[in-house]
Amino acid sequence: MPQPLNRDGSATMLQLITGFWLSQAIFVAAKLGLADLLVDGPQDIAELARRTATNEHALYRVLRALASAGMFAEHAPRRFRMTPLAEFLQSGSAGSLRAYAIMSGEQWVWRSVGAMLHCVQTGQSGFEHVFGERSPFELQRTNPEAAHIGLEALTSRSASENDAVVSAYNFAGAKTIIDVAGGEGTLVAAIVAATPAAHGVLFDLPHAAERARKHLEGIGLGSRSEALAGDFFRSVPPGGDLYVMKKVLHDWNDERALTILQNCRAVMPAHGRLLLIELIVPTGNEPSFAKMLDLLMLTYLGGRERTEEEYRSLLQSSGFRLQRVIPTGSPVSLMEAVPI
Repeated sequence: MPQPLNRDGSATMLQLITGFWLSQAIFVAAKLGLADLLVDGPQDIAELARRTATNEHALYRVLRALASAGMFAEHAPRRFRMTPLAEFLQSGSAGSLRAYAIMSGEQWVWRSVGAMLHCVQTGQSGFEHVFGERSPFELQRTNPEAAHIGLEALTSRSASENDAVVSAYNFAGAKTIIDVAGGEGTLVAAIVAATPAAHGVLFDLPHAAERARKHLEGIGLGSRSEALAGDFFRSVPPGGDLYVMKKVLHDWNDERALTILQNCRAVMPAHGRLLLIELIVPTGNEPSFAKMLDLLMLTYLGGRERTEEEYRSLLQSSGFRLQRVIPTGSPVSLMEAVPI
């Protein structure tokens, strides 16, 4: 006979089941820029609604729910103020996650994750099922808004990770460092800034390479770095002592990831090194952000997070030997590989 369910467990289960309600409310707050409007002090809901061109009563209900989760606070009737948690939704502040919250709630991600059952039944990505495109990167080639949101979101997650990478790895031995699919260039900028003798090369799709070039020039690294445009499924630039890929392979299935690695191997000198920067999925039942992120890879990008052994096998198949794994002060780990 079934045993009665634990009440505490029931409450926890309800929180888990309804978590997507809260994540969509966070998206609304981020999209509307509410944290930016409240940074100078509390405001009435009527004023917030006027400034965001929204329905006052609907906006109040969203903010009331967010306040119950510690994000904003109703410190007087229908009047809201900032909280430390809400500061992560401010634009331009160090550690801001506003862009990431916006990307996570946009239809491209939201509807893709909603197709998870289809993914499990067929193995097809939710994005391809819903939007008819092979991957979000195909969409970004023709949709500037999607490209802009995607780049900003990834950049917003990068600052603390980049600092951790630079602190954990000695880049001094490399004269030319090629950052493959480096986005807006924040990682290669951090590496070059910390390695005076190094020259940095960012390689990415044209829209990303152009943004990276402007970023590198804007922070005074234009003479020690460059941004090249291309497609890593066809080739990558030759001449690097060190090839770096941060959260690149997890975007792709094994077949596509193998192509990228083989293209790196084809141009890498005998003394060259490859540095993969990825989350590594732990074994067992240990809680891990990598296991949750893997669900996004399944539904949105069609890629996957991997265990250390899965990365080792992938590298071996593409002509590399995994030499060592280096933890960092962030969720990502460094996997250094050398040509076989």
